Formats: sequence, structure tokens, C-alpha cells
Amino acid sequence: MDKKQIELIGDNHISSNIETPLLPNAFDKSDDEKIKNIELYFGKIMTELGLDLTDDSLSGTPYRVAKMYVKELFYGLAPKNKPKLSIFENKYGYKKMLVEQNITIDSACEHHFLPITGHAHIAYVPKDKVIGLSKINRLVDYYAHRPQVQERLSLQILKNLQNVLKTDDVIVMICAKHLCVSSRGIKDKDSYTTTLEYGGSFSDKLNRDEFINIINNQTP
Repeated sequence: MDKKQIELIGDNHISSNIETPLLPNAFDKSDDEKIKNIELYFGKIMTELGLDLTDDSLSGTPYRVAKMYVKELFYGLAPKNKPKLSIFENKYGYKKMLVEQNITIDSACEHHFLPITGHAHIAYVPKDKVIGLSKINRLVDYYAHRPQVQERLSLQILKNLQNVLKTDDVIVMICAKHLCVSSRGIKDKDSYTTTLEYGGSFSDKLNRDEFINIINNQTP
């Protein structure tokens, strides 16, 4: 792939896979081994940039970055960190829309490893099962903490909730700012990106409009 095509893919947010692309041996190494290797490689990047790693302020940066990547920014890559989703019988017989909104998105663009920040708004119409509200937030947090494309993030959350709740009646909206847009390239500081994925009853425009009206008229 030539450099022009590489830039094109990154700028246009192209991705062809709903699943996060992972190597077959992605989890053969322990977190400590990964941190040790990334520390070495990131130190080389800093050295290539001309930074003096003997300086007190910089000497610990390779380790700090490595630990941040493995333990903080990208812990959502590891299946062991996936939250257990508490599912309950819908004993109330609740059959209307249930909305969880303003869920924090703290992710990173897989094309430039720069932050994606914003909010997710999610709704579903229960059938036989309901989910603990905090579990929706935890699921969003899990999928967000990996190198991402916003379109894929929306789909991963949607498909997981549909599978767990045994219903297609789920909708996911994400509104986020991308630092790969605001700090490089066009350097537009004010724009944000909105994605909307849905299935089942939300294919009906009236139901989608009801959801969007709830989000637009949210109270503080």
C-alpha cells in the first residue's frame, strides 16, 4: 500500500471489519510483557524525534506510555476485561422504550491513535429480559477502550446488546469529537461526528423520532 492510499484510508475513516482486527496470538503475552516491549519501542520513537531520555522529565515517559496503552487506554482489547452483563426477567412487563443517555465515550482513533471523546445514547424495548442500567455504561466503556472507528464502535455495542437481550429492538447513537480532525489535517475545532445504528422496531421512523426527541430534550 503506497503512502497516498494510507493517508486516504485514515482521513476517510475506512474500515471493512465489524470486529476489531486482532492477531491470532494477541493475548499470548502477559500485560507485563507487553508493557516492557512497548516501553522499549516507544523509547526508540522518542529518540528518533531527538528527545533526550536522560532528562529527568522524559526518562520515565516510555514506561508511562506503555502502561497507559495496556492498562488504561486499550484494556477493552482483552476479552478478560469484558464486563458481565446482569440480565433479569422482565417481571414488570415493561414494554416501552428505555433510554440510557449521555454515556461517556473515551476512545482512540485506530488510524492516528488520537482521542475520540463524546457521548453515547442507547435505547431498547424490553421483551422477556431487561439489563442492569450500569451494565450498559460498562459495555460502552469496554468497547470504547480499544483503537476504534466510530462506526464500528456503534455496531459492536448494538450487536452485543441485541444478542444479550434477545431482541433486535435496540438503537445506538454516538456523538463524538475526533482529535485526528481537530489537531491535524483540517484542524476543525468545532465539528463532531454522529453515528446511528438500530434494528427491529427502531426501523420505524416514528420510533426513531421519539428516541431522538428524548435525546434532544434531555434534562441536566
